[in-house]
Amino acid sequence: MGEIERISVYPVKGLDGRRLDAAEVLEGGTLERDREFALFDADGDVMNGKRTERVHDVDTTFDTETGALTVRTADGEEDEFDLDAESGRERASEWFGEFFGEDLTLKRDRSLGFVDRRGMGPSVISTATLREVASWFDGTTVEGMRRRLRANVEVSGVPAFWEDRFVGPDAPSFVAGDVRFDGVTPCGRCVVPQRDPDTGDRTPEFRERFVERRRETFPEWADEAAFDHFYTLMIITDVPEDYRGATVRVGDTVQSVEG
Repeated sequence: MGEIERISVYPVKGLDGRRLDAAEVLEGGTLERDREFALFDADGDVMNGKRTERVHDVDTTFDTETGALTVRTADGEEDEFDLDAESGRERASEWFGEFFGEDLTLKRDRSLGFVDRRGMGPSVISTATLREVASWFDGTTVEGMRRRLRANVEVSGVPAFWEDRFVGPDAPSFVAGDVRFDGVTPCGRCVVPQRDPDTGDRTPEFRERFVERRRETFPEWADEAAFDHFYTLMIITDVPEDYRGATVRVGDTVQSVEG
């Protein structure tokens, strides 16, 4: 039996995360404040870490109570924007537009957020998985791997790759406190985990090393047919409608349930 170790949301898509003690599951099935805001260019394409390494050149903090976003650049520039106010979002659009050299608009979605997989919910990984994968790369810490992978829910007290058991046609689900999570799909990874989260520099041969070790350590309890390839880590879940509006909390007991 495990427990919720961490809950993290990423208020502005592609930018820094915010650690929470508890988070409500929204009506759309995602966590409150997760990817609530996103920057879009004039063509309607999102600005994120998949698109530009420049996201690593700005540090952000977000106050979930007030909606205040603070930005800091490497050259010491600092500003603050009230993202709960339209005027604050307009100012932030201008600031990020200048920073990224694009015509950008900061948009908001309070019911679902701008998650990659619309219709799916929180991402889940175990602390042991983070520890194991960090060990594959010299000089990489658990915290560094955590920032590369950007999961919403982290579970401790379970083995590495525990989360893999929850995807596939015959997979169980798990309950954390008052919230049920059904596994939907493994998370295929993009270019972002290959980069140092502080510098944006790519780790040499990251993908090749990752795939080799993932294949070697793939757990016997997982349904390999549910995985299209080995460049996957963490799972994307769905919170059934009956559980939306409930709150998941750090310290909640986690247990597997059938059917």
